[in-house]
Amino acid sequence: MDNYEKNWLNKRPQRLCKMCGRCCRASTTSNSYEKLVKMAEAGDEGARDFLGVFEPYESVEAARAQDGELVDNILKELGTSEGVTFYGCKFIKEDNLCGNYENRPLLCRHCPSTPWAVVPPGCGFENWLMWKREEDKHKVRRAKEQLQELDLMVTSDPETLEKIAGVKQTIQKTIDMHKKHGSDYW
Repeated sequence: MDNYEKNWLNKRPQRLCKMCGRCCRASTTSNSYEKLVKMAEAGDEGARDFLGVFEPYESVEAARAQDGELVDNILKELGTSEGVTFYGCKFIKEDNLCGNYENRPLLCRHCPSTPWAVVPPGCGFENWLMWKREEDKHKVRRAKEQLQELDLMVTSDPETLEKIAGVKQTIQKTIDMHKKHGSDYW
Protein backbone atom coordinates (compact mmCIF):
# COMPACT_ATOMS: atom_id res chain seq x y z
CA MET A 1 0.00 0.00 0.00
CA ASP A 2 1.51 3.33 -1.02
CA ASN A 3 1.43 6.56 1.02
CA TYR A 4 -1.36 8.06 -1.10
CA GLU A 5 -3.59 5.09 -0.33
CA LYS A 6 -2.66 5.10 3.39
CA ASN A 7 -3.43 8.81 3.68
CA TRP A 8 -6.71 8.39 1.83
CA LEU A 9 -7.81 5.55 4.07
CA ASN A 10 -6.81 7.32 7.28
CA LYS A 11 -8.84 10.41 6.34
CA ARG A 12 -11.99 8.54 5.34
CA PRO A 13 -14.68 9.34 7.94
CA GLN A 14 -16.40 5.98 8.48
CA ARG A 15 -19.07 7.73 10.56
CA LEU A 16 -20.59 8.86 7.24
CA CYS A 17 -21.67 5.31 6.38
CA LYS A 18 -25.44 4.97 6.69
CA MET A 19 -25.17 1.17 6.76
CA CYS A 20 -27.72 0.81 3.98
CA GLY A 21 -25.93 -2.23 2.55
CA ARG A 22 -26.37 -1.06 -1.04
CA CYS A 23 -22.65 -1.06 -1.87
CA CYS A 24 -22.51 -4.64 -0.58
CA ARG A 25 -25.42 -5.77 -2.77
CA ALA A 26 -24.21 -4.35 -6.10
CA SER A 27 -20.49 -3.98 -6.62
CA THR A 28 -18.08 -4.40 -9.51
CA THR A 29 -14.37 -4.15 -10.23
CA SER A 30 -12.22 -2.97 -13.11
CA ASN A 31 -11.23 -6.61 -13.74
CA SER A 32 -13.37 -9.28 -15.35
CA TYR A 33 -14.47 -12.23 -13.23
CA GLU A 34 -12.15 -14.51 -15.20
CA LYS A 35 -9.19 -12.21 -14.57
CA LEU A 36 -10.02 -12.00 -10.86
CA VAL A 37 -10.04 -15.79 -10.64
CA LYS A 38 -6.64 -15.98 -12.38
CA MET A 39 -5.26 -13.24 -10.12
CA ALA A 40 -6.50 -15.08 -7.03
CA GLU A 41 -4.99 -18.35 -8.27
CA ALA A 42 -1.67 -16.51 -8.82
CA GLY A 43 -1.71 -15.39 -5.17
CA ASP A 44 -3.15 -11.86 -5.45
CA GLU A 45 -4.48 -11.22 -1.95
CA GLY A 46 -6.90 -8.47 -3.04
CA ALA A 47 -8.49 -10.70 -5.68
CA ARG A 48 -8.66 -13.60 -3.22
CA ASP A 49 -10.33 -11.40 -0.61
CA PHE A 50 -12.80 -9.99 -3.13
CA LEU A 51 -13.84 -13.43 -4.36
CA GLY A 52 -14.02 -14.65 -0.76
CA VAL A 53 -16.63 -11.99 0.03
CA PHE A 54 -18.45 -11.35 -3.24
CA GLU A 55 -20.30 -13.73 -5.53
CA PRO A 56 -20.97 -12.81 -9.16
CA TYR A 57 -24.53 -12.26 -10.31
CA GLU A 58 -25.60 -14.30 -13.30
CA SER A 59 -26.31 -11.14 -15.28
CA VAL A 60 -26.53 -7.37 -15.11
CA GLU A 61 -30.30 -7.81 -14.86
CA ALA A 62 -29.88 -9.98 -11.75
CA ALA A 63 -27.79 -7.20 -10.18
CA ARG A 64 -30.41 -4.64 -11.23
CA ALA A 65 -33.00 -6.67 -9.32
CA GLN A 66 -30.95 -5.98 -6.18
CA ASP A 67 -30.29 -2.28 -6.82
CA GLY A 68 -31.16 -1.01 -10.28
CA GLU A 69 -30.36 2.63 -9.52
CA LEU A 70 -26.81 1.86 -8.34
CA VAL A 71 -26.16 -0.60 -11.18
CA ASP A 72 -27.33 1.94 -13.75
CA ASN A 73 -25.15 4.67 -12.20
CA ILE A 74 -22.10 2.41 -12.33
CA LEU A 75 -22.80 1.45 -15.94
CA LYS A 76 -23.25 5.11 -16.85
CA GLU A 77 -19.88 5.92 -15.27
CA LEU A 78 -18.22 3.02 -17.11
CA GLY A 79 -19.92 3.92 -20.39
CA THR A 80 -20.71 0.29 -21.17
CA SER A 81 -22.22 -2.88 -19.78
CA GLU A 82 -20.15 -5.11 -21.99
CA GLY A 83 -17.85 -7.38 -19.98
CA VAL A 84 -19.04 -5.94 -16.66
CA THR A 85 -19.77 -8.39 -13.87
CA PHE A 86 -21.68 -7.32 -10.78
CA TYR A 87 -21.29 -8.97 -7.42
CA GLY A 88 -23.18 -9.27 -4.18
CA CYS A 89 -21.69 -9.85 -0.75
CA LYS A 90 -22.45 -13.28 0.67
CA PHE A 91 -22.27 -11.96 4.24
CA ILE A 92 -24.80 -9.09 4.08
CA LYS A 93 -27.78 -9.77 6.31
CA GLU A 94 -31.41 -8.71 5.91
CA ASP A 95 -30.84 -5.81 8.36
CA ASN A 96 -28.00 -4.56 6.09
CA LEU A 97 -25.35 -5.41 8.67
CA CYS A 98 -22.33 -7.55 7.95
CA GLY A 99 -22.49 -11.14 9.12
CA ASN A 100 -18.68 -11.27 9.03
CA TYR A 101 -17.94 -7.80 10.44
CA GLU A 102 -15.14 -8.73 12.86
CA ASN A 103 -13.34 -10.80 10.19
CA ARG A 104 -14.05 -8.65 7.14
CA PRO A 105 -11.07 -8.13 4.82
CA LEU A 106 -9.34 -4.82 4.14
CA LEU A 107 -11.34 -4.23 0.97
CA CYS A 108 -14.48 -3.96 3.12
CA ARG A 109 -12.77 -1.88 5.80
CA HIS A 110 -11.52 0.49 3.09
CA CYS A 111 -14.79 1.12 1.30
CA PRO A 112 -15.02 3.49 -0.52
CA SER A 113 -11.43 2.88 -1.54
CA THR A 114 -11.00 5.84 -3.89
CA PRO A 115 -12.47 9.32 -4.32
CA TRP A 116 -13.72 8.10 -7.69
CA ALA A 117 -15.85 5.28 -6.30
CA VAL A 118 -19.42 5.19 -7.54
CA VAL A 119 -21.57 5.05 -4.44
CA PRO A 120 -25.32 4.60 -4.15
CA PRO A 121 -27.37 7.78 -4.47
CA GLY A 122 -27.92 9.17 -0.99
CA CYS A 123 -24.82 7.45 0.39
CA GLY A 124 -23.34 9.24 3.37
CA PHE A 125 -20.02 9.43 1.52
CA GLU A 126 -21.49 11.12 -1.58
CA ASN A 127 -20.66 14.75 -0.73
CA TRP A 128 -17.37 13.88 0.92
CA LEU A 129 -16.25 11.97 -2.18
CA MET A 130 -17.16 14.94 -4.37
CA TRP A 131 -15.00 17.15 -2.15
CA LYS A 132 -12.09 14.67 -2.35
CA ARG A 133 -12.41 14.50 -6.16
CA GLU A 134 -12.14 18.29 -6.30
CA GLU A 135 -8.98 18.08 -4.18
CA ASP A 136 -7.54 15.58 -6.68
CA LYS A 137 -8.44 17.87 -9.57
CA HIS A 138 -6.71 20.77 -7.83
CA LYS A 139 -3.55 18.65 -7.36
CA VAL A 140 -3.57 17.72 -11.04
CA ARG A 141 -4.06 21.34 -12.12
CA ARG A 142 -1.14 22.35 -9.88
CA ALA A 143 0.98 19.57 -11.38
CA LYS A 144 0.21 20.90 -14.87
CA GLU A 145 1.27 24.37 -13.76
CA GLN A 146 4.53 22.93 -12.44
CA LEU A 147 5.17 21.27 -15.82
CA GLN A 148 4.68 24.63 -17.52
CA GLU A 149 7.07 26.30 -15.07
CA LEU A 150 9.69 23.65 -15.79
CA ASP A 151 9.25 24.19 -19.52
CA LEU A 152 10.07 27.87 -18.99
CA MET A 153 13.39 27.08 -17.35
CA VAL A 154 16.22 27.94 -19.69
CA THR A 155 19.46 26.05 -19.29
CA SER A 156 21.94 24.25 -21.45
CA ASP A 157 23.57 22.33 -18.61
CA PRO A 158 23.06 18.61 -19.40
CA GLU A 159 22.95 17.63 -15.72
CA THR A 160 20.26 20.19 -14.94
CA LEU A 161 18.30 19.17 -18.04
CA GLU A 162 18.41 15.56 -16.88
CA LYS A 163 17.11 16.51 -13.42
CA ILE A 164 14.34 18.59 -14.96
CA ALA A 165 13.36 15.66 -17.19
CA GLY A 166 13.17 13.38 -14.14
CA VAL A 167 11.01 15.83 -12.21
CA LYS A 168 8.73 16.28 -15.23
CA GLN A 169 8.37 12.51 -15.54
CA THR A 170 7.35 12.23 -11.87
CA ILE A 171 4.84 15.07 -12.22
CA GLN A 172 3.41 13.51 -15.39
CA LYS A 173 2.80 10.24 -13.51
CA THR A 174 0.57 12.16 -11.09
CA ILE A 175 -1.45 13.51 -14.00
CA ASP A 176 -1.58 10.17 -15.80
CA MET A 177 -2.78 8.41 -12.65
CA HIS A 178 -6.02 10.37 -13.05
CA LYS A 179 -6.43 10.08 -16.85
CA LYS A 180 -9.29 7.60 -16.61
CA HIS A 181 -11.14 10.19 -14.56
CA GLY A 182 -10.62 12.99 -17.10
CA SER A 183 -7.40 14.70 -15.99
CA ASP A 184 -6.69 15.72 -19.58
CA TYR A 185 -9.49 18.26 -19.23
CA TRP A 186 -8.71 19.71 -15.78
